[in-house]
Amino acid sequence: MAEITASLVKELREKTGAGMMDCKKALTETGGDLEAAVDWLRKKGLAAAAKKAGRVAAEGLVAVAAAGAKGAIVEVNAETDFVARNDQFQSFAKAAAEVALAQGGDLEKTKVAPFPGGGTVSEKLTNLVATIGENMNLRRSTGLAVGAGVVASYVHGAVAPGVGKIGVLVALESAGDAEKLAALGKQLAMHVAAANPTALDISSVDPAALARERAILTEQAATSGKPAAVIEKMVEGRVRKYYEETVLLEQVYVVDGESRVKDVVGKLAKELGAPVKLAGFRRVALGEGIEKKQEDFAAEVAAQLKKD
Repeated sequence: MAEITASLVKELREKTGAGMMDCKKALTETGGDLEAAVDWLRKKGLAAAAKKAGRVAAEGLVAVAAAGAKGAIVEVNAETDFVARNDQFQSFAKAAAEVALAQGGDLEKTKVAPFPGGGTVSEKLTNLVATIGENMNLRRSTGLAVGAGVVASYVHGAVAPGVGKIGVLVALESAGDAEKLAALGKQLAMHVAAANPTALDISSVDPAALARERAILTEQAATSGKPAAVIEKMVEGRVRKYYEETVLLEQVYVVDGESRVKDVVGKLAKELGAPVKLAGFRRVALGEGIEKKQEDFAAEVAAQLKKD
């Protein structure tokens, strides 16, 4: 019987995509024979993940977990939105968010962390792939925390508590009343979901994005034929407008349609009699940045007919 080494288990995992414990068991059952172990896993339906790994997983769920002064968001992708309605998939996403919360939102740490009920998060997902029959991926994880205050959360397009299409965290740093902080935090999280800011404050705006925007605005203003000094003022005015559209603290608060977010936070600070700082936010929307394969069913059928 061949010695079942860590490298042998690793090799089997790479060949099949199955979980570590499943690979170890397969090698034990087959006396360390790698090819026989592959067959063993296939018979158990545990090697299915490898065959599905090349398929585009752009659907799925975003799950949020928050507790007191910290929160986390994970994005778990699948191939079809049908899977997002699967109870097992929803349960996995919720549990993965809780694990991410304990890991500070770190993706790699979350993947290898223990999953409730046994194994790691990655191993549980691999087993879920074999059970449900679709490629799945724990694509993103992020977290937010403050020393004193609250991290509030909101899920847009929720299909179950804590899971949906957009997940948001908002951190309010303050020694003030936690209940009132949480109430505003929830409303601000809803604002972030709707307004999709790209920066917290003006100082954190991406310099490259700002330079690109300023160049475009300058070129647009130059077509007016006005003097350089006037053009400069026009550009600065449009840059301010850019900030109002993209910077959270400068945006118009969607709840009342009038106040600036920074003024809403300032108003709460006065009410509480304690400083309140909007310390950060996270917004994760399902499928952001994934290039979805466009299926042409007619072309697919035509190609198949040519083969036949």
